[in-house]
Amino acid sequence: MNNQNIDFSMVLASAVHDMKNSLGMLLNSLDELRTEHEQSLGESSRFNTLQYEAERMHNDLVQLLGIYRLGENNLSAHIEEHFVPDFLSEHMARHTPLLEGLGIDYSIEADQINGFFDADLLTGVLNNTINNAIRYTKSRIRLTASQRDGYLVIGVEDDGRGYPDSMQHTGTLSFKALDFNSGSTSLGLFFASSVASLHSEGGRQGSIKLHNGGSFGGGVFEIWLP
Repeated sequence: MNNQNIDFSMVLASAVHDMKNSLGMLLNSLDELRTEHEQSLGESSRFNTLQYEAERMHNDLVQLLGIYRLGENNLSAHIEEHFVPDFLSEHMARHTPLLEGLGIDYSIEADQINGFFDADLLTGVLNNTINNAIRYTKSRIRLTASQRDGYLVIGVEDDGRGYPDSMQHTGTLSFKALDFNSGSTSLGLFFASSVASLHSEGGRQGSIKLHNGGSFGGGVFEIWLP
């Protein structure tokens, strides 16, 4: 090979972008297959596993691209006003076929409020968090939204075993503090924390909180946006 300077991170980012798009098309095809063959596929554990793992990979690739852009200093938040209950309903709808296929109850409890945030970035955070909740819940998942202390707080709750002590966290995560032995979960939390911190107003900055409890006594993920 000659001495051309190859920006390997850019090559990887381009490949990740292509894989993300291909997985998006695969997920659309899986949704169509489930609809066309609802009787035979609706409760198929193999089909549910296929859809769950494809969704998980797609989320990981979205987050990798976001973190790459963050490292290149060209990831910024495009803040717009959104009606929060509708935003959450759209995201629950994306996961509804899989939730129903797995027999998981789901609900939304959101105040009738507007929020100011980057919809694309928050979509990446929510999709990953809901996907994690599907993995760890026993039977129930709930999305919540309210205004607290001048922040919009969007939460994802489940009735699983909850977060271990080492993962319960408030504030902003640093990349060096992550334990990637736990798999993609750390990637998702770093991405969520980064997205939250891109939202700021009047000296206040967004953050995430992980704790146990909520209505179901399981894990609770919250993103606080000023």
